[in-house]
Amino acid sequence: MALQCGIVGLPNVGKSTLFNCLSNAKAQAANFPFCTIEPNVGVITVPDERLTKLAELVHPGRIVPTTVEIVDIAGLVKGASKGEGLGNKFLANIRETDAIIHVLRCFDDENVTHVDGSVDPVRDKEIIDTELQLKDLETIESRIQKVQKQAQTGGDKQAKQVYDVLVQYQAALEQGKSARTVQFETKDEQKIARELFLLTSKPVMYVCNVDEASAVSGNKYVEQVREAVKDENAEILIVAAKTEADIAELETYEDRQMFLEEVGLEESGVSRLIKSAYKMLNLETFITAGEMEVKAWTYQKGWKAPQCAGVIHTDFEKGFIRAEVIKYEDYIHYGSEAAVREAGKLGVEGKDYVVQDGDIMHFRFNV
Repeated sequence: MALQCGIVGLPNVGKSTLFNCLSNAKAQAANFPFCTIEPNVGVITVPDERLTKLAELVHPGRIVPTTVEIVDIAGLVKGASKGEGLGNKFLANIRETDAIIHVLRCFDDENVTHVDGSVDPVRDKEIIDTELQLKDLETIESRIQKVQKQAQTGGDKQAKQVYDVLVQYQAALEQGKSARTVQFETKDEQKIARELFLLTSKPVMYVCNVDEASAVSGNKYVEQVREAVKDENAEILIVAAKTEADIAELETYEDRQMFLEEVGLEESGVSRLIKSAYKMLNLETFITAGEMEVKAWTYQKGWKAPQCAGVIHTDFEKGFIRAEVIKYEDYIHYGSEAAVREAGKLGVEGKDYVVQDGDIMHFRFNV
């Protein structure tokens, strides 16, 4: 399930520093590897302490975490929506991703020049927002031209629904609002909206790149960002990218944890970022646990047992009979699968069971 988050930002905001931290396996705990598909795409494992705790009980041959893809997207200049600079490449790369990680500079440093001469994360955010909104508006207006006559005179119910969705988006975009601020109530409208693949409809997380002193509680710039995005239904994450880069260079896990404690953090910003990106993509994890391996599997939140079985192998979904489910907390509490069975805590679930994050699954199937 190769879903991608794209990292965007203006020059000199710390975007590449952050991507390089993500690409360094030492930035995360113990055995979390990293590999590169293309120069700007990283497949990064999702830190999950549950796997380590299960492995202490099961003693498997290996631990296999789940992954998320992070794309370092080409830089942006004003006028990107009209093809300025690398605008067309930038916009095409964003369109291919499923969610956006927007890095904002929230630190003062006279040695790092700002492309617009001063530090103002809200202005920086609006530059990128405006370019994406202009491109979306272009898309919407083009579609309106195609369906308007049909919707208004042809008695075509489907065309009228599409037209109504387009007009609502048009109104928001003309007011300088992103498409994600528009909410549709009916499933038909939501389906039409999804199929437009608008750039500003993608979920977004704002990463405020701060100095080390602001790594825990943020600063005035972070507060400005919070105020600016309060109506966007977007997550804000505070990360000190330069500090993360220093942590990544330390040789041992113990040294990295000691550094984090000195700064006042329980967990590295990189780990928090990866976990947040995973959730932003609406992904969850179920687990299989045995002597060969303890393995995390990615599925879309809300999927039922047969769909999750299909993640392991299509035959599992086709011939699905039932799923044996152990809750993670029960496995840890009782210490083994046998003990869980004996305590009557193993659930036998059918085709309508909605899998929950952290479920330990065993599928029964017949092909």
